[in-house]
Amino acid sequence: MKPLSRLFSAVVVAMLFGVHAFAQSYPARPVRMVVPFAAGGAVDTVARALGQKLMETWKQPTLVDNRPGAGGNIAADHVA
Repeated sequence: MKPLSRLFSAVVVAMLFGVHAFAQSYPARPVRMVVPFAAGGAVDTVARALGQKLMETWKQPTLVDNRPGAGGNIAADHVA
């Protein structure tokens, strides 16, 4: 039973002296939304409307980046 109590004590000490995480302001730079379809379509229109609302809420610039082609793979590759 002694090793178990030592382990428990070590876990409690580690939790007491853990590193505190400080909150950061988000987003710290412009938000970039990647749309996998061409400009002017329904998805692009919704993304731009959403970007406008996010810009008002977060008070940060929001950019809509259209990356059409290859069934969305170009946009997915850009994000990854």
